[in-house]
Amino acid sequence: MSALTEFAAELLASAGRDHLVWTKLAADAEVHDSSLGFHAQQVVEKCLKAVLAQAQVPFRRTHDIAELLDALSDAGLPAPPHADRLDELNPYAVEARYGWSGTTALDRSQVSLWLHDAMRWARALIHPPAR
Repeated sequence: MSALTEFAAELLASAGRDHLVWTKLAADAEVHDSSLGFHAQQVVEKCLKAVLAQAQVPFRRTHDIAELLDALSDAGLPAPPHADRLDELNPYAVEARYGWSGTTALDRSQVSLWLHDAMRWARALIHPPAR
């Protein structure tokens, strides 16, 4: 396994850990959206970075989902499902965690779908089914 493939797999595994946190806490109304949104944003960010790494596309150290989606597009890679909405999670990377942003409440069922689909998309591109 190449170093890039290993890095992509590590990013995907890390996304999976954030997804697990999201899954366990999303139903708990006591968990503040800023904390939960951080894990949602991280799932998407890490899935995007994993696919970029697997394709050997360089990317900056950034939390900006829109920038990572642009990198995918520029490289001719397929966009994940819900790509037109995923950057709505950007404020949860930093700003919302420190109370710097006026984010609206998360639609937890909608975000759950986004995360599930992002994980499935990234897994399919990093670990394609054997033929």
